[in-house]
Amino acid sequence: MPKLALTVAASLALMLVGCGPSQAADDPAFGAKVRAYLMAHPEILEEAIGKLQEQKQAQAMKAAVSLLNTHRAAIERDPRDFVVNPNGKVTVVEFFDYRCGYCKLAAPEIAKLVAQNPDVRFVFKEFVIFGPQSEAAARAAIGAGRQGKYFDIYQKFMAEKALEAAGLPRLLKAGGVDVAKAQAAGADAAVTKHLKDVHDLAITLGIEGTPAFVVGDTIVAGADMPALNAAIAAARKAA
Repeated sequence: MPKLALTVAASLALMLVGCGPSQAADDPAFGAKVRAYLMAHPEILEEAIGKLQEQKQAQAMKAAVSLLNTHRAAIERDPRDFVVNPNGKVTVVEFFDYRCGYCKLAAPEIAKLVAQNPDVRFVFKEFVIFGPQSEAAARAAIGAGRQGKYFDIYQKFMAEKALEAAGLPRLLKAGGVDVAKAQAAGADAAVTKHLKDVHDLAITLGIEGTPAFVVGDTIVAGADMPALNAAIAAARKAA
């Protein structure tokens, strides 16, 4: 029997047979009584497990919302992050990695979303989790952002199926970016601090994979665009 079921069974049994923990432990017939009752009424155990799981989920959600509120400014209003539709009323934050396959799948949908919904303020956070190649891409994109080319380069990097550091200059140049200046800007110590802060924030929020979206009090894990759109709709309604 799973640990959760055993825990619930023990608690139920103590109530059902009307004895305390110490008495139950000393009663050789206790186990037999528990088994007999639960075998006769298995629906009781199923119902109790379901209720306990609901309570745990509610507690986890409450803790997640508390974390989001505590770190709201860092999540939504870090001036170092690139933002599309900065005057939008609904804020969506994406934690992503340029070498993440699911991030690449979501990228065209994100481009459509921000183009078709000017009320959605979209914040991009480079959450580097796939090693040095990903870090090089993040630094190059941030460097391109200093030239006003961030979103163009974001889309080019995401469209490149096998993104490698060696290919970044070609993509930067194709996007009208001064490659040398972008690379120099991306190598700045301030960018190192920015990337570390994003990584630490994601871990604090319990985000371990990409993409991950934050919309108000909701975290959408993965490239689940229907769930993201639903979260945006709920945020609009709340606003």
